[in-house]
Amino acid sequence: MSKFVVRAFGVSIDGYAAGPSQTLENPLGVGGMGLHGWFFPTRTFQQASGHGGGTGGTTGSDDDFAKRSFENIGAWIIGRNMFGPVRGPWPDESWKGWWGEEPPYHTDVFVLTHHARAKLSMKGGTTFHFVTDGIQAAAERASAAAKGKDVRLGGGVATIQQFLRAGKIDEMHLAISPSLLGSGERLFADDIDMVKLGFRCTEHVATEKAMHVVLRRG
Repeated sequence: MSKFVVRAFGVSIDGYAAGPSQTLENPLGVGGMGLHGWFFPTRTFQQASGHGGGTGGTTGSDDDFAKRSFENIGAWIIGRNMFGPVRGPWPDESWKGWWGEEPPYHTDVFVLTHHARAKLSMKGGTTFHFVTDGIQAAAERASAAAKGKDVRLGGGVATIQQFLRAGKIDEMHLAISPSLLGSGERLFADDIDMVKLGFRCTEHVATEKAMHVVLRRG
């Protein structure tokens, strides 16, 4: 049976997982890219993105967590804001995501949206499916597509919160960045009680660029 997991999810010291004012120039909001300063230099990211020929990048604990974040993933679920900055009904199908012609997922990706759109197949085995009937339908479809592997919840914040409230997340890896955003999208809303949801901290590792915290339920 598939587990639903959150991995490599950046959070600021003051609890924000995205900055304000998402735009094409600031896909994670103002200051949001800084939450992933631990991730971008890693060998795992450099290989996945093809930067530097895919041969460079840092090793160590940050890279270990980056590598783990992609292991045993059979499908993804993301919110519409994670797919792109387009709001309301799709004006056309020209927007194909932030990632170019070959997104880094290489699996089926289920995008939560209120507006229907035909599925989108990309290079490298990524297919985006646009789900208009809520998180339960997305969870069922993603679990079937994963074929026993894990389903990774890529965000954004609203998507993670919906799945937490529904009790559907089994494991979370948060990378707490030594930075402050001041405003934006706060991960843990007042009505989300992680203790009552059954989570406990099972691992924490500090590096120069992040505090890695693993929370598991049960």
